[in-house]
Amino acid sequence: MIEDDPVKLDREFERLLNAHDLDGLMTLYEAEAALMPMPGSVVVGTAGIRAALAGFIAMKPVIKTSGRLVAQTGDLALLANDWTLDVTGQDGKRTTMTGGAIEIARRQKDGRWLFAMDMPYGTVR
Repeated sequence: MIEDDPVKLDREFERLLNAHDLDGLMTLYEAEAALMPMPGSVVVGTAGIRAALAGFIAMKPVIKTSGRLVAQTGDLALLANDWTLDVTGQDGKRTTMTGGAIEIARRQKDGRWLFAMDMPYGTVR
């Protein structure tokens, strides 16, 4: 459980994605969180996020993140995260993708920080 530092969400996301742990990844998101699985597409809620992350896990990902806190006010934190993701494409070849994420984390009533919005492609449309 991440209670003391919202930036640890990015580190935990990295650990869980590299372990291909879909159930673990789902524990990092609020029930009605939003995720941009690809530019121009946003999914909201547990089912959509699970399906999107399952698609990434199917590509045997290895991710490296460098999350940082941009601003925090009360129970909201704005995070920025540069990432590099190596995946196996449908042709069986490894491909490297990079991006700059914008994320909003919210502290829950029990003290945990969870993603409310996870936009791995930042402002790309």
